[in-house]
Amino acid sequence: MPTVISHSIFAALAGRFFRPKYITKCVWVWGALSAALPDADVLGFRYGISYSSAFGHRGFTHSIFFALVWSGLSLFILRVLSACRYPLCVWGFVFLCTISHGLFDAMTNGGKGVAFFFPLDNTRYFLPWRPIVVSYFGVESLFTSRGLAVLVSEIKILLLPAFILSTAWSYRRGKKLHLTP
Repeated sequence: MPTVISHSIFAALAGRFFRPKYITKCVWVWGALSAALPDADVLGFRYGISYSSAFGHRGFTHSIFFALVWSGLSLFILRVLSACRYPLCVWGFVFLCTISHGLFDAMTNGGKGVAFFFPLDNTRYFLPWRPIVVSYFGVESLFTSRGLAVLVSEIKILLLPAFILSTAWSYRRGKKLHLTP
């Protein structure tokens, strides 16, 4: 998997493609957290849920179904918090952030693939292009030579292109890049 850090940074950069009147700062942060949320399924290892289970790592929480449900629930929560001015944009942004997690995991060179079509099908899929070095579980693994290789591949494949596109988009709109939408 790409690291939780890269999932969230990518989502934060994706927020630059939405105008601030559509995506508030609260929604922007919610989207970045939503991009990392699918990896909450690793907690299942502590409770004996196997990796290959429909509810194991890269199963249910990495599916299109989960992204749809989470986006709807998020819209409800954000409306209660009065952070939602444009419901369709908010729903689309949270969906994009959440589903990006599974897409990036499917681009890694390890693991068991992603159950995109759960609950209809628990088959695990990878994308044909798999340039991202798979990360081990745990923060401590990032402080090794392999961890450095993971971070370098994520910077090259995910973060640098996202930063370049985000910056180009900001300048196209006539605004300098800030770390807020």
